[in-house]
Amino acid sequence: MRESGFEVAAISSAGPQLEFVEQRDNIKVHQVPMLRRISPLADITALFRLFKTMRRLRPTIVHAHTPKGGLLGMIAACLARIPVRIFTLHGIRSATTVGIKKRIVESSEKLTCRLAQKIFAVSNSVCQQAVDFGYCKKEKIKVLVNGSCNGIDARGLFNPEKYPQELRPRLRRKYGIPENALVLCYVGRIVRDKGITELTEAWQRLRTEFDDLYLLMVGEYEPEDALDPEVTQVLDNDAHIVITGFVYDIPEHYLAADIVALPTHREGFGYVAIEGAAMELPIVATRVSGCVEAVEDGRTGVLVPAKNSDALYKAIKRLLLDKLLRDKLGQAGRKRVLECFMPEAIWNALQNEYVNLMRKRGIEWQGPIHFKEAR
Repeated sequence: MRESGFEVAAISSAGPQLEFVEQRDNIKVHQVPMLRRISPLADITALFRLFKTMRRLRPTIVHAHTPKGGLLGMIAACLARIPVRIFTLHGIRSATTVGIKKRIVESSEKLTCRLAQKIFAVSNSVCQQAVDFGYCKKEKIKVLVNGSCNGIDARGLFNPEKYPQELRPRLRRKYGIPENALVLCYVGRIVRDKGITELTEAWQRLRTEFDDLYLLMVGEYEPEDALDPEVTQVLDNDAHIVITGFVYDIPEHYLAADIVALPTHREGFGYVAIEGAAMELPIVATRVSGCVEAVEDGRTGVLVPAKNSDALYKAIKRLLLDKLLRDKLGQAGRKRVLECFMPEAIWNALQNEYVNLMRKRGIEWQGPIHFKEAR
């Protein structure tokens, strides 16, 4: 976008990740504390700060992501009278909530979609869900290219050939994993909604059958949607399970793996699945929205029913026993990512959407778009 003449700024909660993005991408960042969980007082404070920031920057476009960022961002953009308001829907969070929380989350998601002038869904299944659940009309929402939010840099960052061969054994030594071991890898938040309970149950069965098997969990525990204590106890006390905590060098960790598991209960788009596929790894994922588009069952990986530890166990075991199948699925997966999910296609489509939406608001494309900070 910057190369096309846009000036880009990011608003997010403070933290080392935001500082990392600021340095990596050389963009302006603005810190506004926002909590993932529902917190009325904190949310009102964040909304006020967002409004003040937008009034000061006076952007032409506000493009919001995540449930909380989307809701507060769209309300603040409306109050600040931002000409173009866009929301990227990464998934239907209310689909796996219950009770009063479900009604609150559902109302929030619908309000976010109502306030946005255009919605981009990260997958066709999420797009269809949004229409079926009454979040928006079909004309208001679309999927860019083949889905995802930003594609996958399979020629650069997620390209196994870009990394030295000694990196795989070096990473394994770092985590105490033998060089010749089989490694099952999970990447993401370590919470119940990601299917960690089922993964743990499947793991306990696999552990008795494969002495050389290790589970590499690239992520960290989160208090919201926390695991049951007995599940956490298994993960923390097994010498063959490695929990890395938060890491920045995700692609390098895939190099240490033989299989990627994504046993999630819901997903907007299975980013981990296409990241792993780009690194030529076979994927075992659940047959849920998002994952069904990130994984071609039988061609780039294996899809199993959600919340079914037995099916998960059998699929992983099958791949552990068949290296030729692992290699075949991995090679097909990388080929598909290169054909369908390259970032440049998403960027071009997104730029066209920005320009078209500005024109609908009477703003003709005149080249560079710069923020006009209020004095």
